[in-house]
Amino acid sequence: MLDESLLDAPEALSEADRRGLLRGAAEAGARVRTAARHAAEAGVHDLKPDGRPRAILIAGPGAAAICVADLLGTLAGAGSPVTRLAPSGVAPAAGALRWELPGWAGSVDLLLIATPDGTEPGLSLLADQAYRRGCTVVAVAPPRTPLDEAVEGAHGLFVPLATAPYEQDEPHAASAPGVLWALLTPLLGLLDRTGLLTAPPDAIQKVADRLDHIAERCGPAIATYSNPAKTLAGELADALPVIWTEGTSAGPAGRRFAAALAELSGTPAVVAELPEALAAHNALLAGSLAASADPDDFFRDRVDEPPAMHARVVLLRDRPLGGLTAAPAARDLALSHDTPISELEPEPGGELETLAELIAITDFAAVYLTLASRA
Repeated sequence: MLDESLLDAPEALSEADRRGLLRGAAEAGARVRTAARHAAEAGVHDLKPDGRPRAILIAGPGAAAICVADLLGTLAGAGSPVTRLAPSGVAPAAGALRWELPGWAGSVDLLLIATPDGTEPGLSLLADQAYRRGCTVVAVAPPRTPLDEAVEGAHGLFVPLATAPYEQDEPHAASAPGVLWALLTPLLGLLDRTGLLTAPPDAIQKVADRLDHIAERCGPAIATYSNPAKTLAGELADALPVIWTEGTSAGPAGRRFAAALAELSGTPAVVAELPEALAAHNALLAGSLAASADPDDFFRDRVDEPPAMHARVVLLRDRPLGGLTAAPAARDLALSHDTPISELEPEPGGELETLAELIAITDFAAVYLTLASRA
């Protein structure tokens, strides 16, 4: 059950936020600036690559590395294939995970390692394997860790992870807002230098500014009625989020939102891209999860009986209203099954800015849902 009164009690939210999730969301812009500075100090902007790599390989644990690979692959397009190396192992623990390079990887490929930990022996072994194969290695991770030493031994480039003081002694949640931007920002600068995508320093600054703007709109002191993140969190209480995305950048944002809901608040969600989502989720909306599926719900005892879970569509869009869009069909399908729909569309701006806005609002929403559900 969601305690909606807690959403408009900033002090109570702060007390419930023992992992610093709200602070991480609010400081996302500052994290981007710090990560960009670390990348510059590490020499990313001084790189003069001979040409584009044949392929980009990305390795790292958890939801943050998955999202980084998803975002970079989307932004790079078909310029060079971006492949995430999924780990194997008997448990999701640093000492149990192992990564392997594909057999074709060689001197014309680039290995990116992104981790908020840095103690994974498997990643250190991967860096050594890449060095033997002739792959260029770049890592973003905490300094003074075994991975730092391994990348130095592989003659690779190491960028220290941008962290906040209050995170030094706390384990990182892979879906925590600050972790994503700390890992992603240096790699955006790196791939800009290789020509795979466009993310010059001024574009990164605009991302930080947009994140600051969203923090002002969605912060804990802003009342629910004018706070899009709190509003979305309240709408998703006791609901199954059915996340539909439209537009290139909205896809990774939707998948990120689903991962954050699962890891932070324990809320299951399904996600698909329009227009295919209409066929993929039609039966779901017509089944027992539809709001109209329980005609006796009106007479349910609101105190003694838990509410039935119903679907709620969350539509994330990043394309202009005047373009080719399946949004009207999506609204019609949802409403035909008495399924409520929430919509988020970013303010105009560059691709990185609109992507940052969608991620920031949904990150705040996932954090509010987490705190108000567990308090």
